[in-house]
Amino acid sequence: MENSVAVRDRGFGKTLRRDRWWVPPLSVALGLGLFGGYATWAVLQGGNYFADPYLSPLYSPCIAASCPEQIRLLGIEWWPFSPAILMMGVILGFRGTCYYYRKAYYRAYLLDPPACAVGEFRGDRYAGETRLPWVLQNLHRYFLYASIVIWLFLTYDTIHGFFFEDGFGVGVGSIVLLINLVLLSGYWFGCHSLRHLIGGDVDCY
Repeated sequence: MENSVAVRDRGFGKTLRRDRWWVPPLSVALGLGLFGGYATWAVLQGGNYFADPYLSPLYSPCIAASCPEQIRLLGIEWWPFSPAILMMGVILGFRGTCYYYRKAYYRAYLLDPPACAVGEFRGDRYAGETRLPWVLQNLHRYFLYASIVIWLFLTYDTIHGFFFEDGFGVGVGSIVLLINLVLLSGYWFGCHSLRHLIGGDVDCY
């Protein structure tokens, strides 16, 4: 005979789970918070981002007039702030609308839901991502196209990081840039929107 339990109280945090379901969202909240804090500082301080042949990925491509001559592209003179801010709109737009990151920050910061089979604030009121600002998540595929251009620059910067004044070489920075590129490439090419694009608009894999 099978036993069944009717769950009537569906308030916030209510669950029949006995495991530490709160550990994953808490870990994600701390991890994203720490990285977000560091990235914000690195972007806004506007310095110490280039040591030939290394260019910080947060500043690639460097298109402001304040960028060092060796790496300067376009040379936008009307931009008085950190050159990294010009690219962060694309990066944040791409990652912020990514399916994985949406799940991560919905659970970690919005607690919507906190975890599987755990009660949430809004109860049964669910409208999906059909209202502002959530409907803007549909811009993800367009941020993807722009971010691919940035990925090409990161690839160039990584290759350039192995060439010094006296020729080819390998430094700690070269390895760091390579690891960063490999991990980001896995993230980019594993993107659902990219798979949808190159798969001929196929929705199932």
